[in-house]
Amino acid sequence: MTEKIYKFINDNPVARWSALILIALMMFFGYMFVDVMSPIQALVEAERGWDPSAFGTYAAGEYILNVCGFLILAGIILDKMGIRFTGTLSASLMLVGAVIKFVGISDWFQGTGMHEWLGSWWVSMPASAKMAALGFMIFGCGCEMAGITVSRAIAKWFEGKEMALAMGLEMAIARVGVFAIFSISPWLAAKLGTSVFGKETIVAPVAFCTVLLCIGLIFFLVFCVLDKKFDKQLGEQSTGESEEEFKISDVGTILTSKTFWIVALLCVLYYSAIFPFQRYGANMLQCNIGDMTAQQASNIFRWFPIGAAAITPFLGNFLDRKGKGATMLIFGAMLLIVCHLVFAFVLPATHSKLIAYVTIVVLGISFALVPAALWPSVPKIMDPRYLGSAYSLIFWVQNVGLCFVPMIIGNVLQSSNANNPAVIQAKAAGAEFIPYDYTTPLIIFASFGVAALLIALYLKAMDKKQNLGLEEPNIKK
Repeated sequence: MTEKIYKFINDNPVARWSALILIALMMFFGYMFVDVMSPIQALVEAERGWDPSAFGTYAAGEYILNVCGFLILAGIILDKMGIRFTGTLSASLMLVGAVIKFVGISDWFQGTGMHEWLGSWWVSMPASAKMAALGFMIFGCGCEMAGITVSRAIAKWFEGKEMALAMGLEMAIARVGVFAIFSISPWLAAKLGTSVFGKETIVAPVAFCTVLLCIGLIFFLVFCVLDKKFDKQLGEQSTGESEEEFKISDVGTILTSKTFWIVALLCVLYYSAIFPFQRYGANMLQCNIGDMTAQQASNIFRWFPIGAAAITPFLGNFLDRKGKGATMLIFGAMLLIVCHLVFAFVLPATHSKLIAYVTIVVLGISFALVPAALWPSVPKIMDPRYLGSAYSLIFWVQNVGLCFVPMIIGNVLQSSNANNPAVIQAKAAGAEFIPYDYTTPLIIFASFGVAALLIALYLKAMDKKQNLGLEEPNIKK
């Protein structure tokens, strides 16, 4: 029997899908760390004194340095230095940031000289939150850099092949990380915390996820071995991935592209109604359903990423073979609007767990539709030589929203509940659970969805007029 000979390593399905799994697992662990404290927000407030405003500021910390220009630099580094260097750097930054955050929320950090100094200024935000936010800033630089690196790697390894399916599977695997951490974070805080630290504590799940990030770095280093072999086959240098070299002036070309800004605005509006919502989702369910523990609320909310993960590969396969990417963006935005309005008005009136489950899953389907169509569309509208910078600039615009929206939501949540009798009574009694009214924040999230829908409609009209190929399949026959 004659063994099949492949021209390039990525022509071998086993090789290219193995490469995908290695980089997807790195993002899986990264997504776990992003939301490790979201399901235990009430415990964070009880143990470390973080009110919604402090929690929102901490959550925004993930994006602050990216907004200040790091993501633009990350795209330039990616296009100049290549996938392997950039991915290793990003995984290392995630690990370093995680360690700093772990130190900040640990018990032994309390009472140290650094803790006292951090607590001496901006007293409305606890010292532990400031230290954790610093670590989250560094982690966020690595995580967003990893995101654009993974997108560029998939575009390279799956060019002319199952690109949308590959991107869909990568996103699905990463989102299972959100499901996993919403499932186990409260359990780790209670069980592992009690057995190791002698009490229920937020330290246990953060320590667990920090170890996983170390494993993710190792997985990416294994991917680097495969990618180096691929580059040798392509006859390229280790730092070059296109025949025409990237130039700094290409950033200006990207920023003057009307299509780029349409895609970037759609991205920032849609994701601003998703990722900041994840930070508050479990607590929102506790407040809007009532008579529910943090673990029970997390058990409902964890199905959000599973809804996305389950359908994303099928959507990716459909996009590869049939197309209709712009149409998917429209339906995804419509579902987003409906879900947030249900959370805002229907759930508080009915206290129905069934409605909560259904809405969470539908929101997950929305979260599958938009990214599955959005990210494979970028290579269709951008020159390959500056694809890394294009992704980074889109992520940069997205990070502007993801930086400020959590702070806005935290402040709105706190100010809109300033005169809420139930909140005042619970705080006066020193209760661990504070029953906030989430109506106003949820209306804000729905408004982002309306704006995203309008832009998605405009993008489809533009695609029809300019023949951008957004409705066409990815696999060329």
